[in-house]
Amino acid sequence: MKKVLITGVAGFIGSHLCDRFVKEGCHVIAMDNLITGNLKNIEHLFMLKNFEFYHHDITKFVNIPGELDYILHFASPASPIDYLRIPIQTLKVGSLGTHNLLGLARVKKARILIASTSEVYGDPLVHPQTEEYYGNVNTIGPRGVYDEAKRFQESLTMAYHTFHGVDVRIVRIFNTYGPRMRLNDGRVIPAFIGQALRGEDLTVFGDGSQTRSFCYIDDQVEGIFRLLHSDYCLPVNIGNPDEITIKDFAEEIIKLTGTNQKIIYQPLPLNDPLQRRPSIDKAKALLDWEPKVDRAEGMQKTYDYFRSLSEEELMLEEHKDFSEFIH
Repeated sequence: MKKVLITGVAGFIGSHLCDRFVKEGCHVIAMDNLITGNLKNIEHLFMLKNFEFYHHDITKFVNIPGELDYILHFASPASPIDYLRIPIQTLKVGSLGTHNLLGLARVKKARILIASTSEVYGDPLVHPQTEEYYGNVNTIGPRGVYDEAKRFQESLTMAYHTFHGVDVRIVRIFNTYGPRMRLNDGRVIPAFIGQALRGEDLTVFGDGSQTRSFCYIDDQVEGIFRLLHSDYCLPVNIGNPDEITIKDFAEEIIKLTGTNQKIIYQPLPLNDPLQRRPSIDKAKALLDWEPKVDRAEGMQKTYDYFRSLSEEELMLEEHKDFSEFIH
């Protein structure tokens, strides 16, 4: 039985990864400090003998007794609302947290997969974005705390690979969606669906001409799983290249939900990317991977999930007090 440590497990992608590795017969050690995660996402796994959860902040020393085969590092605030509210913690988990896990991987001789993001490309000047593109990032802008945390994370990971010989994998994740997303996390899909379900008009920032490419969670997890088990140590884009404007997507949501909401427009946030579309040529060639779930099917599943939530869960959560994490 392979032993795998997964961080950020109470979050959206992390919880689905736990499901996959448990299903694969692995012993999963799950870790999260619950700043942004929700234990409801993994509570169905608590009774399993091959699953254990640790409430721990990985910016502190991380120790796992015994052997360890794989580490998947998915701990990080990942939505604008989160990383703008806790910028210091976002930078620390990308730097100190990554450093701790790479050190653990070195000691345990474990393979480590680092979750990077399409945000390393910033507001791209190259379209679609290939792994060779260096990006266009404002280091001191409001999004810089997340973008630069992930860029540093990649650099530190490759330094451990070249200097210490640590066996590494790096996935650059593009917009991913599906069940277990948070309604109030600031990302476009839960924001639109939440507004529709509450009978509010849909808020589009800018003129709506900016584009995004959405990948369903099952496809994302499959791509990550294949990358972990590949022999390639450089970054690989995992995302869906099917591109759509935000305005057109808002209209799709109105049609999907059967509501009569209007679209209202607000100013575009600073450094918000105008284009986002992955080149997945590497993933196709190296992993024999490409997304299978089209947006209509994936959005129906996602909408059904949100529609199943209680009225209380549909209301925006009260902002958490993050003061203890800001140092």
